[in-house]
Amino acid sequence: MTSLVRYLTHPQVNIDPAIPVPSWGLSEIGRARTEAVASTGQLSQTTQIISSGERKAIETAEIIAAKLNLEVEVREAMHENDRSATGFLMPDEFQAVADQFFAQPQISVRGWERAVDAQSRIVREVERVLARNKPGDVLFVGHGGVGTLLYCHYSGVAIDRRHDQPGSGGYYFAFSRDDRRVQQSWRRLEDL
Repeated sequence: MTSLVRYLTHPQVNIDPAIPVPSWGLSEIGRARTEAVASTGQLSQTTQIISSGERKAIETAEIIAAKLNLEVEVREAMHENDRSATGFLMPDEFQAVADQFFAQPQISVRGWERAVDAQSRIVREVERVLARNKPGDVLFVGHGGVGTLLYCHYSGVAIDRRHDQPGSGGYYFAFSRDDRRVQQSWRRLEDL
């Protein structure tokens, strides 16, 4: 049986414009969703949990790791696309800029990291972990933007926001480690 690789986006966070986005933590809802799924045993074949260095991803990974008695490996280069040039944007403005980010992957929109660069970075990090060839399933915990770029890569499709997770967080997709084929497109965390 082939090992499964899952990429999970952190669920809901506490939004605070006064705090840098990478330092936002999970909200009560995000934490409760993660704890509920961690208790199901659906991830029992997981032997590695790899997280972005952003607080919300680490908190998500730690909840799951505690149930599986695993350590979380933090890989700083798995962070969300670098949006520090604009900082926090109000939701409507953020969505408009995110649309441009995906629509023009070769261009830095308002100083954001280019989508092609973010995609290369997240693929490189995932492939470095998978090159270890450790037995068991692997769970990567990260973010919607780079998660979508990763999904596009392993699905063999061009960067496009139509391949984005359908909600605001707490979604996953899965691919087989052996042939890197996507086995499950975006699904809610609760569908693990």
